[in-house]
Amino acid sequence: MSGSGGIGDRVRTARQRLGWTREALAFHAGVSWSAIAQVESGRRTNLRPSTLAALSRPLGVSIDYLVGGTLTRPTMLEHSVFPYRTEDQFRTTMGSFLADGFERSEATLAVTTGPNIELLREHLGRDARSVEFLDASGFYSTPIAALEAYRAFFEAALERGAPWVRVVGEPRWAGRSDVEVRVWTRYESLFNLVFSASPVTVVCPYDERSAAPDIVRQAHLTHPNAVGDHGVSRSPGYTDPARLALEPW
Repeated sequence: MSGSGGIGDRVRTARQRLGWTREALAFHAGVSWSAIAQVESGRRTNLRPSTLAALSRPLGVSIDYLVGGTLTRPTMLEHSVFPYRTEDQFRTTMGSFLADGFERSEATLAVTTGPNIELLREHLGRDARSVEFLDASGFYSTPIAALEAYRAFFEAALERGAPWVRVVGEPRWAGRSDVEVRVWTRYESLFNLVFSASPVTVVCPYDERSAAPDIVRQAHLTHPNAVGDHGVSRSPGYTDPARLALEPW
């Protein structure tokens, strides 16, 4: 009896792609050989979440793929732009954003300028100990370095048991050439693809006093959401990252 195009077929195909026997998969997944045999033969189809997770990790596939055979993954990332004009606006809005995070036991990170770090520490008081602060000047050295640093933080936080990750990430625009601005704008767009399925909420502040109007305008193309006086709303100009990456600049 076969899995008839169901979860059993997908488990078997993923296993064979790796060149593994059922015994090997049982070892790597921590699931019994008999359970895997039942899944692959179609005798067992209603799997517990823990079993799905145990199988998906060593096979290198998503749970969504095992269950439904779909190519798409749910978008968990929340990525917003926050244009601001005053220190008080930054301190109040971003301070409250971080406070909401650690009140929910989320891992919190603030990557911004030195002066803005001090504003946040002042606003949060003793609670600032719950936030990891990093200076943006070193963090945003190259797009690849920034993506790798974010990935490392996310993975470490989730491995420690954080249910979600919350980030204030203020890109550095001062002194960037036109070419560098285009590269970092694409970075902001690609961030949506790289971390689409990650349990992460990121707000990227843009200081309208120093960032050129075109930079702020483009931020609405690369961030699905915008933080304003009335909360979070959809960015009307948001452009799909795949399309934006292919468009000439």
